Amino acid sequence: MSDQVRIIEMGPRDGLQNEKVPVSVEARIAFIEALVAAGLDTVEVGAFVSPKAIPQMASSDAVLRGVAHVKDAEFHVLVPNEKGYDAARAAGAKVVSVFAAASEGFSRANINCTVAESIERFKPVLARAKADGIPVRGYISCVLGCPFEGEIKPKAVADLASTLWDLGCYEISLGDTIGVGTPTKAKAMLRAVAANIPPAKLAMHFHDTYGQALANLYAGLEEGVHVIDAAAGGLGGCPYAPGATGNVATEDVVYMLEGMGIRTGVDMEKLLAATNAMGGMLGKAPVSRVASALNAKRKRAATSAS
Repeated sequence: MSDQVRIIEMGPRDGLQNEKVPVSVEARIAFIEALVAAGLDTVEVGAFVSPKAIPQMASSDAVLRGVAHVKDAEFHVLVPNEKGYDAARAAGAKVVSVFAAASEGFSRANINCTVAESIERFKPVLARAKADGIPVRGYISCVLGCPFEGEIKPKAVADLASTLWDLGCYEISLGDTIGVGTPTKAKAMLRAVAANIPPAKLAMHFHDTYGQALANLYAGLEEGVHVIDAAAGGLGGCPYAPGATGNVATEDVVYMLEGMGIRTGVDMEKLLAATNAMGGMLGKAPVSRVASALNAKRKRAATSAS
């Protein structure tokens, strides 16, 4: 197990894109700045998708330009096709991500095409990014279960991951989009994928619908994977899976890792402040267990002092 884990912060993109309350460009920029100040130096800040399909990600170009002044940080954006890639590059994107699903049903529901068709859409993106010297990260959704098809076989995930890897993605993020996985299933999936791709080039993107995300992450760490996608406050969800929660909360991941002696470089107090500020804008408390505990502790201390 690695003594250092890299956390990719998903809150400003994967988190906010599923929230009903729209967040202004200025507030999104402030959120990203606060996350970087907390020590999260890799943040996915937006998606260059149709604002009609995902209005929460409108003006991602303005957000990306708005954080261009932030030093010592890496900002990622999601692009679905060449049009999205063009817009992202015009806004100054230096790292982009493409996405596919391990499930045909989810692919059709999410992006209205088959898995094979989705790959054809982003083949030219990868070719152009290679020519431009732009790293491309690959996402795979529904690696441990699908709301339409149920269980997903590890081989289906491994085959798709190999396709993305062969096309030039520098890292493959494996997403338990509806949060149904358990540690044994997570290990089986990761081992299948790692048969063709080094574990160091994989990332875990586990949602916490059934409260299994931390256990699944620990199982993945044992398999040699040391990149974790997380969202401040546990923001997010999945519109196609009733009850699905957001990505595993960054606070919970940091607390677990630091408690294990694994360095994250994250300042918990600053992270909590960023999480609380965004929660206030959204009108909701964070679902993070750690954030809830620390907020309660602060409230109790303030009450005792008054």
